Amino acid sequence: MTVMDPESSTLTFIRRLLLASLSVGIVGTAAELILLGHVDSAAQWIPVVALAAAIPLLLWHATRPPPRTVRLIRLLMCAYIVFGVVGVGLHYDGNVEFERELHPRETGVMFLRHTLAGATPVLAPGSMVLLGLVGIAHAYRHPSAVEHDRQERVS
Repeated sequence: MTVMDPESSTLTFIRRLLLASLSVGIVGTAAELILLGHVDSAAQWIPVVALAAAIPLLLWHATRPPPRTVRLIRLLMCAYIVFGVVGVGLHYDGNVEFERELHPRETGVMFLRHTLAGATPVLAPGSMVLLGLVGIAHAYRHPSAVEHDRQERVS
């Protein structure tokens, strides 16, 4: 019988908690985007498709985590971070355009305030960045990937 040291059981628990948090966040964010009708343009479909792609990947990873799923999670989570940053920029640009039409003479702090609190939530795409970071934390030195890397170095 193999006994896990307390550190290993703690890391296993944290890794599972991160995976559960990531899963709930992905499903919740996808549902919110669909309910909000965030599907009017090709750019709006990008986060919806990226979130949907994660669901079967995370199910596969949760049932039997081969090294391939860890690599795919890392890749997808990096994409989430990029999509989130780009999304903040797109939301901000859309609000700038809207506010210029609505208040053409406004400038400075008031213009910035109205832009940030405008028609589209500027910081909402930041949730993709957060999901990406949670996923990367889960995959960081994941046991199945670490063991696979060790085996490749030996052979």
